[in-house]
Amino acid sequence: MMDNMSVITVFTLSGLSGTTNYRVTLFALTLLCYCVIWLVNVTITVTIITDKSLHEPMYIFLCNLFINGLYGTAGFYPKFLVDLLSTTHVISYAGCLLQGFVLHSSACADLSFLVLMAYDRYVAICRPLVYHSVMTKRRICVFVFFAWLIPLYLVFMGTITTSTSRLCGSHIPKIYCVNWLIGEVACSASIASIIIPAFNYTFYFGHFVFVVWSYTYLIRTCLTSKENRSKFMQTCLPHLFCLIIFIVCLLFDLLYMRFGSEQLPQSAQNFMAIEFLLIPPILNPLIYGFKLTQIRNRIIQFMCGKHL
Repeated sequence: MMDNMSVITVFTLSGLSGTTNYRVTLFALTLLCYCVIWLVNVTITVTIITDKSLHEPMYIFLCNLFINGLYGTAGFYPKFLVDLLSTTHVISYAGCLLQGFVLHSSACADLSFLVLMAYDRYVAICRPLVYHSVMTKRRICVFVFFAWLIPLYLVFMGTITTSTSRLCGSHIPKIYCVNWLIGEVACSASIASIIIPAFNYTFYFGHFVFVVWSYTYLIRTCLTSKENRSKFMQTCLPHLFCLIIFIVCLLFDLLYMRFGSEQLPQSAQNFMAIEFLLIPPILNPLIYGFKLTQIRNRIIQFMCGKHL
């Protein structure tokens, strides 16, 4: 009898069933959203890179956050757009693993950069006298390097363990692949396929706890000083908004994957599935672009072609 791993080389994505009547409209709206994501993220990224006055820790972390937004959405939108114009919604086993890797690592990297921004604001407001000695260029480079490396490594290890699983099904009840769903069609779960995801979830839950603690401490500190309150409203509030948006969208999707109801309309299921790939990549750069004065002024200056 042939091994199931050698038989199942293609997965069927059933999330787009029932969209035949309005696939063109959905394609146009999705393409528009993807173009907006590229426009707003690239605009602010290029602004930060080209303006030397913005080469500060907070803006460097922001720049990487927006680059990560482009990386994550690139793992979903091109394939989704192709599927909208196709009558068959399938993805190869290797493509499914790759898409799961990109989406998972992007979500984890988002948390990494949100942690770095929270730490940066904590040092700037709570320990301003040592800020420049703590946030040196060398240390920032190390922070950014590990903020990319650790998520990629941890998710890669999870993907490797998923790829060694023996498969007993090829049906993915979603519009994209994630490693957890591939594990659902595995014949049996290995110890590694349980331990590694559990470690990853625990590790990044620790990130979330750190961010909550740091902002709680920041708020308490800012209440004692008018100057600190001004700093918090100007630089920390956008971070807090973006963190809340990201966490709510991601938790909504994770909870839905675990406890989702099949009684919901397919369109509602699809929207819940793509919330973290739609809302944060658009709102994050818009919030920072409008709220942070230096970025906003540079963009206006560039668009108007004159000095403010």
